[in-house]
Amino acid sequence: MEKVKDKSADAEEHGKGKRSPKLCGTNYPVSIAFIVVNEFCERFSYYGMKAVLTLYFINYLGWDKNMSTAVYHAFSSLCYFTPLLGAVIADSWLGKFKTIIYLSIVYVIGHVVKSVGAIPDVGDKTAHVVLSMLGLILIAFGTGGIKPCVAAFGGDQFDEENIDERRKFFSIFYMSINAGSVLSTIVTPILRGDVKCFGDDCYALAFGVPAVLMIVALVVFISGSGLYKRSPPEGNVMVRVCKCIGFAIKNRWRNSKTSPERSHWLDWAEEKYPKRLIEEIKMMLRVQILYIPLPMFWALFDQQGSRWTLQATRMNMDFGGGFVIKPDQMQMLNALLILVFIPIFDMGIYPLIAMCRIKLTPLRKMTVGMILAALAFCAATVVEVNVIKTVVEPSPAKESLVQVYNLMGSDVTVQFPGQSVFSEPLKSHEDPVGYTNLPLNGESQLYTVNVLQNGAEYHCELTFMEQTAYSLFLHPAQPGGTVCKLVEDHITKSETGAAYLRFINTHTENINITVGTSEFYAAANYGISHNVSVPRGLYKGVCKTDSNQYQIDLGLLDFGAFYTVILSEKNSGLTLKKMEDIQANDIHIAWQIPQYVFLTAGEVMFSITGLEFSYSQAPASMKSVLQAGWLMTVASGNVIVLTVAEGAGMEQWAEFLLFAGLLVAVSIIFSIMAYYYTYVDPDQLDKLFGDDTYNEKMDGSESKKNKMLSLTDMPKQTKM
Repeated sequence: MEKVKDKSADAEEHGKGKRSPKLCGTNYPVSIAFIVVNEFCERFSYYGMKAVLTLYFINYLGWDKNMSTAVYHAFSSLCYFTPLLGAVIADSWLGKFKTIIYLSIVYVIGHVVKSVGAIPDVGDKTAHVVLSMLGLILIAFGTGGIKPCVAAFGGDQFDEENIDERRKFFSIFYMSINAGSVLSTIVTPILRGDVKCFGDDCYALAFGVPAVLMIVALVVFISGSGLYKRSPPEGNVMVRVCKCIGFAIKNRWRNSKTSPERSHWLDWAEEKYPKRLIEEIKMMLRVQILYIPLPMFWALFDQQGSRWTLQATRMNMDFGGGFVIKPDQMQMLNALLILVFIPIFDMGIYPLIAMCRIKLTPLRKMTVGMILAALAFCAATVVEVNVIKTVVEPSPAKESLVQVYNLMGSDVTVQFPGQSVFSEPLKSHEDPVGYTNLPLNGESQLYTVNVLQNGAEYHCELTFMEQTAYSLFLHPAQPGGTVCKLVEDHITKSETGAAYLRFINTHTENINITVGTSEFYAAANYGISHNVSVPRGLYKGVCKTDSNQYQIDLGLLDFGAFYTVILSEKNSGLTLKKMEDIQANDIHIAWQIPQYVFLTAGEVMFSITGLEFSYSQAPASMKSVLQAGWLMTVASGNVIVLTVAEGAGMEQWAEFLLFAGLLVAVSIIFSIMAYYYTYVDPDQLDKLFGDDTYNEKMDGSESKKNKMLSLTDMPKQTKM
């Protein structure tokens, strides 16, 4: 997404300055090498940090999925609001060079603060949240502030006669963006999951490396300072546009009753502003009106890093041969696919459609791009419906979940008075039949559970809380005790794809168990260890009693599964039985590929085409304003997601389907708006106004009035 948008940031006028030294045998300035390397490092730092952000919120800060999604998209939204601030600072006060340096320093500080906030020893949870949010705000101001400056500053380095070289530079610049994105979304999840620090996933390192890359980006950019051609700030056109619009509204409000009606409300600014500026604003606003439905596309697109990543955590990520992908690495597919799809569309699909004599105008391409994005979310819905089959849903209010383990040595019958749950006999030492909903008469209820075994009857008084899952272990009666042991269960699957493991010790001695780097303790005579998450893999363990030591083979602990291992004494040895409480993730992560294919194809048709259309339909002076408007659609799309995430309260598959349906509806509205849009040629303004500039007030002579044409009077071209 952003990788495409950054490609077209060369909308500013290039000021005059010194000639930069050239790379050997070319017309390329040496200075662009520093800019390209700077962009690669900056994009690495941004996408690398963002790739692990959602899992950081959930696993480190302990937020739920909806809260994590909302904050993720709030951050993304801020990153696309702040380019307006960066453009104003660069064009009105500091110039692009100083703006890049000063805001890059803010950017670096944000990364450092974010990394420090991920160190467990730094304060309590509140301190971690404060540091993390402060770091993200600084990063948003840094990355957003330099976004409209870097590419345009690179374009400034070329002499006016080197147009071809400048065009190729933006292709190189675009490649550096994608290279940084692909590499970072591969590397930082590895740093997060494969490197352990402070006894857990190393988020401090996953954020620290992008911080180092941003420092490198700043140092590289400053190193080339003696070679850059710099343009002084010339005033921000967005400020000028806002003043003109404001004056027109105010003048109309004051004088509409005493002055003749005018053909367009912007014409009320003619007393103060040049007619060329007014006509250019009219052209710009006609395109901006078409932007109104566009945020819905970005609302779907930006969920790759939030909802789609969370979906991936509940899937099988093993590709065989020891190659296991991490859930937050799937985002790299978008960057890879877009590099493949752009030439395929430009040299294959579009020419083929043209051969079929189908007029595929820019607005039609954008509409098709929306439909493809909606199809991506339909595919995500199908995947989600199958993924949740391996998930145990929490119980609703006034119900709890319970599963029963029969360790009694023979079949038993369990009776909950007044309820029909567990009506069938339970066989000994077999996997439990799964969690069953147990109705309660309030927030909690005391049940006298009857356990029948071979004519003997036992009674257990057990209290169950609503919206809580339990395992009820039935074991031979202990002296002075009962046959029941009720344990509260953790049923939420790990967001990193890890498995959960616990042990039941039927041995007469206490047992300490070591599995990988995890330690367990289970007391004698049916003691139950705590639940620990372990990364997916093949495991062997060591069990130590007071008198002996045993080796155990646990086999594969698979993605997202919950295991209960029963340790028993047999023939002076130790045997185990591994039970799967909750099913492992059995939907392969490769099933996400179709949704990435649809979404990336939609991006190519929507995002690239949208930028090209916007630039072709607006005069050169308005291109920066249109880019600001385009970035605002991205920001607004993220606001839509965080609103739905916090307010909808829907199941994930239903939310995906809702977004798909909304985008289809929006695409219909957009296609209707596009049908009535009339394409114009901005170059006609040069013929109409000649050398008129913004700083000159056009006179009121009749000849010039006759030259004025409204947009509706311009020659009409093909619709949509």
